[in-house]
Amino acid sequence: MRQILLIISIHLLFSCNRHTDNTKVLQNRIDSLESKLADSYKPGLGEFMSSIQAHHSKLWFAAQNENWKLADFEVHEIMEAIEDIQKFESERKESQMTGMINPALDSINNAIQKKSLALFKSSYSLLTNTCNNCHRITGFDFNVVKIPDSQPFSNQDFRLNEPK
Repeated sequence: MRQILLIISIHLLFSCNRHTDNTKVLQNRIDSLESKLADSYKPGLGEFMSSIQAHHSKLWFAAQNENWKLADFEVHEIMEAIEDIQKFESERKESQMTGMINPALDSINNAIQKKSLALFKSSYSLLTNTCNNCHRITGFDFNVVKIPDSQPFSNQDFRLNEPK
């Protein structure tokens, strides 16, 4: 009986030791992955804002040419960038203010769905003013957004080119 207890005790001792080794291996892997994650590229607020600026401009020229498909695409790109700001820059004060842009984006979406250039122009002004209001509130009032007066991309045709 003593031999059986001794064998069981030795078996348990080795099992516990193996568990400790596995825990150390797993902890080392977790530490390594956390280190790699900390060193991975994370876009900054400036990259997101530059993207929004480009899409803001493209949105204007798409609508001016009544290319509503492109306008719809561009407004959704802006919405994605706002979501990314909230996801990747959540600790920043500026990202906590991005919700103020939603009514302006909803208004633009409505204008695009109605394919109304007049409604779009007033909605776009609202969007542009909202961007500037957010910049003022967050201390970036030196960064003024305006309705574009020249196409930013000479390699893009903003007219709707329907297949024939």
